[in-house]
Amino acid sequence: MSVSPQDKEFVIDQAKQLGVKFVRLWFTDILGFLKSFAITTDELLRALEEGMGFDGSSIEGYARIDESDMIAMPDPSTFAILPWRPREEAAVARIFCDVMTPDGNPYVNDPRYVLKQNLQRAAELGYTFYVGPELEYFYFRSSEAPEVLDLGGYFDLMPHDEAVDLRRDTVLMLEEMGIHAEYSHHEVAPSQHEIDLNYADALTMADWAMTYRLVVKEVALKHGVYATFMPKPIFGENGSGMHCHMSLFSGDRNAFFDPSQQFNLSDLALGFIAGVLTHAQEITLVTNQWVNSYKRLVPGYEAPVYLSWARRNRSDLIRVPEYQPGREHATRIEYRAPDPACNPYLAFAVLLAAGLEGIEQGYECPPPVEQNVYEMTPEERAERGIEMLPGSLSEAIECAANSDLLRRALGNGVFESFIENKRIEWERYRAQVHDWEIRSYLPLL
Repeated sequence: MSVSPQDKEFVIDQAKQLGVKFVRLWFTDILGFLKSFAITTDELLRALEEGMGFDGSSIEGYARIDESDMIAMPDPSTFAILPWRPREEAAVARIFCDVMTPDGNPYVNDPRYVLKQNLQRAAELGYTFYVGPELEYFYFRSSEAPEVLDLGGYFDLMPHDEAVDLRRDTVLMLEEMGIHAEYSHHEVAPSQHEIDLNYADALTMADWAMTYRLVVKEVALKHGVYATFMPKPIFGENGSGMHCHMSLFSGDRNAFFDPSQQFNLSDLALGFIAGVLTHAQEITLVTNQWVNSYKRLVPGYEAPVYLSWARRNRSDLIRVPEYQPGREHATRIEYRAPDPACNPYLAFAVLLAAGLEGIEQGYECPPPVEQNVYEMTPEERAERGIEMLPGSLSEAIECAANSDLLRRALGNGVFESFIENKRIEWERYRAQVHDWEIRSYLPLL
């Protein structure tokens, strides 16, 4: 990756004008945890020209100890001030980095690179991939227990609602960083909230999603509460999802739109849907990567578990939002399985890979299912060929482990490291004795 002289000059000038003293270089490990180290602005020009070295041997999914040297190469387009840091004497900025090897080549296990490779595949077909995720989360009194701040429900507006100020401050802070929000509102469960970001290309959106998660937590901390993207923190209540609205554009034209077709969906869009449905079980390990993710993916709540699609039916895995005349650019599909604790770079990459596979291989899209799939009998679902997502992390691992599509989308290194990490997590979880077992068995056995 080379940085143009104009981009370097822009970042250096911005840093001077805004009084920046420290710049945090951001990147992620394969699980989606944000990693960072800081440099002073005295080192900024060198960083932009040569990158900054770091030891990758302790980063999950990165290099082995004998090949640990890595280079963090800043992406100038992502330069932004961190609004929660003091600015009076020494402002702090952040910049996302692409991870490189010492010889200057992209590091293939870098999640940002993985997404870029899949976006390049779409570009070679003439398309740009756009994503609009809806990241839900909870506010709790602390990180020690899921003690809610309110008992509100969907779109509720309550007097003396602490979260109104929290959401407002979060939106304002995101806007200071150049990230624009469309909506912010209370979600279905008590103390559950959502802020929706403007539609953007997938790489920009993955960077925004990483920033969003940190900003939500920073604002909560400032107000003396705790924000969590844990998929299912409260038993008996809806979990937090990351519904992903997706479309492909060819230049300025939405390639998913065709006014002559049912639901105004083009053949390309139907092929994309078919690809995602066909490979949904394989990619679920990436879009729902934690043991706790599968406490959310159970029948009876808003999270989808059945492999079907429709226009109005929110029990389906894929929903097609209603077309509004004159808004052809907004034609899209909504994939409802992911949760907000995933790695957005990898999640967007595998969703795109599955959709493109359906397009390139000519997969036939099944008919939409407008009936409530939850209310069907198992026999009715079997008759219609409606399968289910994996029911546990263990099942998801087995679905993913033999997936050629997943291996191609992630690359061998990320694929194998990810599978290995998840197997270890499952074995650790499986060996634990949980509270439910104590309550259910100890008095009886």
